[in-house]
Amino acid sequence: MLEALKQKVLKANLDLVKNKLVLYTWGNVSEIDPATKLVVIKPSGVSYDAMKAEDMVVVDLEGNVVEGNLRPSSDTPTHIELYKAFPTLGGVTHTHSTFATAWAQAGRDIPFYGTTHADYFYGDIPCARALTEEEIEGEYEKNTGVVIIERFKKDGLDPVAVPGVLIKSHGVFAFGKDADGSVYNATVLEEVAKMAFLTEQIYPDVPRADKFMMEKHYQRKHGKNAYYGQK
Repeated sequence: MLEALKQKVLKANLDLVKNKLVLYTWGNVSEIDPATKLVVIKPSGVSYDAMKAEDMVVVDLEGNVVEGNLRPSSDTPTHIELYKAFPTLGGVTHTHSTFATAWAQAGRDIPFYGTTHADYFYGDIPCARALTEEEIEGEYEKNTGVVIIERFKKDGLDPVAVPGVLIKSHGVFAFGKDADGSVYNATVLEEVAKMAFLTEQIYPDVPRADKFMMEKHYQRKHGKNAYYGQK
């Protein structure tokens, strides 16, 4: 079942290691099949070195395992909540990449400071609030998705235009049109987080870059009249 998608999701997970976004088993990638609405995701706690395509787990949007001999990632309920809330998403990546997670642990949005940021994220990268004790003691992973969705709805954010989020005291979730796209955006988010950190070290009171600069750089790459790259 979904054998090609399993291969694709395996590669995307291995790209987390290649892109130096994870250590050990600190991350996961999934993709949803648009035809069946089934999700393929990394198994829980399996070493990237040992992981094979047949280890990928297929789950439905209720979290039931449809195919696979291993337990799915413990973050599966978060992925599911995101797919259910945002039908435009095709892939989700979770990491604890160093610089982005530092911003998450500080509970700060990553401010828009320059064009690299604007090429991929339309505005600040949001940090969702910390979960309450009741939310953590309850359905923790599901509630992680709930607080992400809460922040996006509160601020009227589009997960296509802002394809990544931090969670207070936790880490990073990034989105894309598929698994590869979500890994790409997680990689960019980490680099932007590093640039923002260094910018504040150089100039602690640095203001955000001008909004017209953000508009220009985001729209030239993603707008209806985009002209970056080849046709």
